[in-house]
Amino acid sequence: MIAFDMDGVLVEVTESYRETIVQTVKHFSGKTIERAAIQDYKNQGGWNNDWLLSQKILADLGMEIEYQTVIDAFQKLFFGPNGNDGLMQREVWIDTTDTLKRLKQKYDFSVVTGRLRDEAQMTLDRFATHLVFNPVIGDDDVTKGKPDPEGILKIGNASCYIGDTVDDARAARAAGVPFIGVGNRRDEGHARTVALMEAEGAIAIIESINELERILPA
Repeated sequence: MIAFDMDGVLVEVTESYRETIVQTVKHFSGKTIERAAIQDYKNQGGWNNDWLLSQKILADLGMEIEYQTVIDAFQKLFFGPNGNDGLMQREVWIDTTDTLKRLKQKYDFSVVTGRLRDEAQMTLDRFATHLVFNPVIGDDDVTKGKPDPEGILKIGNASCYIGDTVDDARAARAAGVPFIGVGNRRDEGHARTVALMEAEGAIAIIESINELERILPA
């Protein structure tokens, strides 16, 4: 069983989730935070939840905003006024070479994500009806999110976990599951992110899931 993180691993979210953080912060503060600053927070660890991260950034800018108020603004931007015309529509499926289709002949797939399960399933239904990810473990399925290992441990038989943040690496290490890091050189803070994942014991670092076949045993 291969367990995947979703954001930055299965789908490119620079213009969806990351941009929603930017616009949420701007909505309340009038200030535009740089993408590199968002990655700096991610590299600190403990900011897997983008709602909490948005609230934290606002607090660091001197604005104390109620958590639910942040969530409401974030979700409106992400889904859009009509529920299907927001920044979520900017997501891009990363597997462009049918790598996952070939690997699915040998492995079962699952997802452990900081998204809510239904939101993760929406993206899988949009891009990957030809694949089966079971189970899908979302943030609403655990009492503690990553870097806590609870979500990965719920899988029970994961042979590896594939993620793109230090929290993913720490969760895998705590679960006793081999970790494969995804670190695209185009990403903000690439070198720092890769170094952090390596320090947490990543068995390999790849540019994208399109390279998985050279890492995983046949």
